[in-house]
Amino acid sequence: MKYYQAIACPNCTNTQLMKSGRSDGGVQRYRCQTSDCPTNTFMLEYCYKACEFGIQEKIVEMAINSSGTRDTARVLKINKNTVTRTLKNKENSLVQVNPLFQTFDQGKPLEVRLEQVCCEEAEVDEQWSFVGNKSNQRWLWHAVDHKTNTVLAYVFGKRKDIVFKELKALLSPLNIGRYYTDDWGAYERHLDAETHEIGKRNTQKIERKNLNFRTWIKR
Repeated sequence: MKYYQAIACPNCTNTQLMKSGRSDGGVQRYRCQTSDCPTNTFMLEYCYKACEFGIQEKIVEMAINSSGTRDTARVLKINKNTVTRTLKNKENSLVQVNPLFQTFDQGKPLEVRLEQVCCEEAEVDEQWSFVGNKSNQRWLWHAVDHKTNTVLAYVFGKRKDIVFKELKALLSPLNIGRYYTDDWGAYERHLDAETHEIGKRNTQKIERKNLNFRTWIKR
């Protein structure tokens, strides 16, 4: 008795395939014959799970949904270094300013669906971590909408005025009317006193976001 197994391309589901040699482990490779299919070759079984089709998309999706590096590695049964490398390769697709706010045109009539992206008040704070050792510090400066806690913009650098000025330049097109910060001197030196308020009462959202970041990194 003969048995047949239907094989389809994991990307375009086309069944027009051809054999394309074997791997070092002796597993059969297949090549999709669809001209516009981005799949080069694939196998039905992989020695390492991270090579399976769709794993990289799952890594990014889990990161967006607040899963830590070790959480993702444990759930997908892959190495945590693979998770880190996959996320680093997505660096070119990141943007420093929220595109919803960046494309908002105040000169046009305001639509109801755009009311949520109007930013009148912002919370600004800085948070540090390190690379290799604690003497090699890296600071994250970021701003969130005071009402919705949506990230408006961010920059990485040192805890210097010049880095905050870069963040301020990114926020300038949003015409923010009020800034809430802590008592770090850079804010007082570069923000107008009329639009600047110091204190913890109105920075609870961004402080909570900082706590979330520390928790995720710790994992």
